[in-house]
Amino acid sequence: MQTLKLVAVSAGLSSPSSTRLLADRLVQAARYRLAEQEYAVEAEVVELRDLAVDIAKNFVTGFPSEALQEAIDKVTGADGVIAVTPVFTASYSGLFKSFFDLIDPAALTGTPVLLGATGGTARHSLVLDHALRPLFAYLRAQTAPTAVYAASEDWGTGGDEYTEGLPHRITRAGEEFAGLVAATANSRPRPEEELVPFEKQLADLRLD
Repeated sequence: MQTLKLVAVSAGLSSPSSTRLLADRLVQAARYRLAEQEYAVEAEVVELRDLAVDIAKNFVTGFPSEALQEAIDKVTGADGVIAVTPVFTASYSGLFKSFFDLIDPAALTGTPVLLGATGGTARHSLVLDHALRPLFAYLRAQTAPTAVYAASEDWGTGGDEYTEGLPHRITRAGEEFAGLVAATANSRPRPEEELVPFEKQLADLRLD
């Protein structure tokens, strides 16, 4: 059974936070769908609030702490990334942006990413398309078609996965994201299919 690694990045500032709650729900939805496709899933959550001081020091010194480097390595080494931020002044949080500013622009190329955001009112939902998608387009990531915005009022609406409420959006986003993760994992070359250097191919021909 193939094992896939999912990493969720939560930029929530409080504990507990609705941002972390949304990240956990999205991980759960993606894990469930991948399990249906007979994948084993290892999932972790990177809490940026715990790395806020390290992120700020990195901008001053140019060197990441051990904990920050470990978080960056987890994100860049994942088969799929779930990125969730609270909304401040109609955009992603400064902590969220600062973390992704520290990631090499090519490190997430082709990586499936599921976007999520939380805020006090539904009026901020456009942040998904006006701020988050352009950021991850610049990083050359594959963003899932459905992104999830959760306003304060969404958490109290109840409903189930078959209604158009928050649970339904989470389920649909998780399914789409899982499909991207599985497709990307299956398209990677197996060790025996890796590119053989031209010099070695010539040497093999001479031996024949």
